[in-house]
Amino acid sequence: MAAAPDSASHLAIDPAAPGAEMDPYDVLIHAVAPRPIAFVSTLSKDGKPNLAPFSFFMAGGANPPSICFSPNTKDDGTPKDTLRNIQETGEYVVHIVSHAMGPGMSATSKPLPHGESEWPLSGFTPLPSLKVKPPRVAEAPFALECRLHQIVPHGSGGDAANYIIGEVVMFHVASELVSDGRIDTTKVDYLARLGGAWYLRATPDSLFTMKRPV
Repeated sequence: MAAAPDSASHLAIDPAAPGAEMDPYDVLIHAVAPRPIAFVSTLSKDGKPNLAPFSFFMAGGANPPSICFSPNTKDDGTPKDTLRNIQETGEYVVHIVSHAMGPGMSATSKPLPHGESEWPLSGFTPLPSLKVKPPRVAEAPFALECRLHQIVPHGSGGDAANYIIGEVVMFHVASELVSDGRIDTTKVDYLARLGGAWYLRATPDSLFTMKRPV
């Protein structure tokens, strides 16, 4: 058995220390990876559409089904349009991003003036949702219509968190992914976010199963 690593094998980085050896944000996005991408469709209170990706994203619970994502504040501490819209309307649609959606998803991360829609940049097709007003992306393998449960702010200034907890009120699953009433993971072709400009594609030959102990 190999010897356990000692403290010299790791860098200790205090995110609260002035002049930290490494940027805490950079460490965080490399450490917490790969991350699924929440591709979020919203409408402002006056009906202006917005479409934006967020990789600080996770499932919450299943009773009721819930998810959480965090649109961090901009560098100047102001909220992004996605957060503003959800605060105003309480409704949104979260999409899971496939590899084929990568270029269109990335295009929507371009900074635009407040209220200007990213949909034309994406090239994606809007479809009506069933229970909420924001449209959904036709090309997405999964679309989750959500209603806001709670927003939990944490921190202040640039890159402060805004944990948006929502209840999923409608699922849309691409028919091609379903076989005998079950979702075939190997057909989804997930795209995940890593640190820096890195992404990960979950191809069938990279997937494996691991049984839990009984």
